[in-house]
Amino acid sequence: MKIELEMTAGLEEQLRSVVLSTVKDAFNDFTKQTSTKEWMNIKEAADYAGVSQNTFKKFRDMGMKVSEIDGTKRVSKAEIDNFLERYSY
Repeated sequence: MKIELEMTAGLEEQLRSVVLSTVKDAFNDFTKQTSTKEWMNIKEAADYAGVSQNTFKKFRDMGMKVSEIDGTKRVSKAEIDNFLERYSY
């Protein structure tokens, strides 16, 4: 399929600018979503593992290590990866 449009140079430049800006925004959003910090709170950790917080609690009951200091819980990315690898078959 080929689409040809007649447009002025100014309109073509505006369209190019809008498309470029949209692609940059989409790339930045993707980058933010795929990069994770090493230590996450429970919600972030469950999101990273791709499960609900209730399922994540079951993972903890199954032996996933969670660091808790003065009531603040954190889980390392490495611990989640290792846990999921351990239970993979």
